[in-house]
Amino acid sequence: MTPKDDIKNQSTAIVKERYTNDTVTSKDGTIIGYRQIGSGSGLVVLHGIMESAQSHTQLAEALADSFTVYLPDRRGRGNSGSYGNDYNIQREVEDIDALVTRTGAQYIFGVSMGAVISLQAALTLTAIQKIALFDPPLIINGSVSTDFLARYNEEISQGDIISALVTSMQGSQMGPAIFNSMPRWLLAFLTKMMVTSEDKNAKSGDVTMRMLAPTLRYELQLAIEVDGKQESFKNIQNKVLLLGTSNSPAYMKVALDALEKILPQSERIEFIGLNHGASGNTNRGGQPKRVAQELRRFFA
Repeated sequence: MTPKDDIKNQSTAIVKERYTNDTVTSKDGTIIGYRQIGSGSGLVVLHGIMESAQSHTQLAEALADSFTVYLPDRRGRGNSGSYGNDYNIQREVEDIDALVTRTGAQYIFGVSMGAVISLQAALTLTAIQKIALFDPPLIINGSVSTDFLARYNEEISQGDIISALVTSMQGSQMGPAIFNSMPRWLLAFLTKMMVTSEDKNAKSGDVTMRMLAPTLRYELQLAIEVDGKQESFKNIQNKVLLLGTSNSPAYMKVALDALEKILPQSERIEFIGLNHGASGNTNRGGQPKRVAQELRRFFA
């Protein structure tokens, strides 16, 4: 090992030690686990579809010198409790309420479905002062079909995780663009390789794609619940940063177009050359430092 490698390893160890883990109890009694890192004003990073708290650790580390960053596991994954019998977007808002009440955080960065939840939270939670949103998957005038949900649910109920993942990637258009032109058998083969490899290399506490696959039905449930209700967001008086990428699915750009017109105080940035995973860790194709730069400017 070179001296440079030794310094790098020591630095990584220091970053890991800076994390603390805690929980809050939501209104309905559900436990919500979260990670915390950094110092300064409180910033909640609310992950999206097929993600958990660990999906944005590199983003949190890039912001930790200026903000106290909170990374909650949304319901149904990681260190948080199950969805419960009466799951809807209000339960998610109550989870955020419990977290900001405990921590005093005033800023929130919502990714994908986390962005939709953050918008809903801003309607009622006065503690939130500024909001940044990345690729909210709002359905605007039928901009994306949810017909694939029936097939996905059937595959999940049969325990066919690989097929369910393929169906959801194709239906939600959230996989790499090349997936759209691949035959299904090849996409299933590559997905199985990826899932198997991740399972093999997973460490204790990791939240894998296999674990996350069943959560997709609940994410789609939220998308359907808020379908056609985007006009209610005109009542949000907070300053809002709208973030997207040049390679994001078309319906997410439609959602950002709509929000840009609806929200009273918004600004918009598009990351050229990046995709829907831009805010996540680099092992999933993200460029968190680039996203952190804009978040730092907006929340400063």
